Amino acid sequence: MGTSTEARASSRGQIMLKGAGISGLNPKARLLYSSLFPQFIAPAVDWPVAAQTGLLGALHKAACALVYPAVGMLARRVLQTRPSAARAITRVSGAMMIAIGGFLLVERLAG
Repeated sequence: MGTSTEARASSRGQIMLKGAGISGLNPKARLLYSSLFPQFIAPAVDWPVAAQTGLLGALHKAACALVYPAVGMLARRVLQTRPSAARAITRVSGAMMIAIGGFLLVERLAG
């Protein structure tokens, strides 16, 4: 019993580390910081721009650290109890990704 508990804890830690790595390397996050944050930065304030950016980034990371695990745990609980819902969500989200990809391709070719 101790071995399975240790393996499970290790795999959970590995999963969390992998998720943090993927999230940290996500280019959409850098786009968020470079496109949305400047409108919340006030250069005329006594705080340096770097400190304001750091604070906004830290607040965003803290909010994500609270919300994402909660959504993940809730989704896991719901989808484990309803396997047909899990299949439907997988199919719908896959179809949506294909549609978005097709839309972006058409936009790229047209522009």
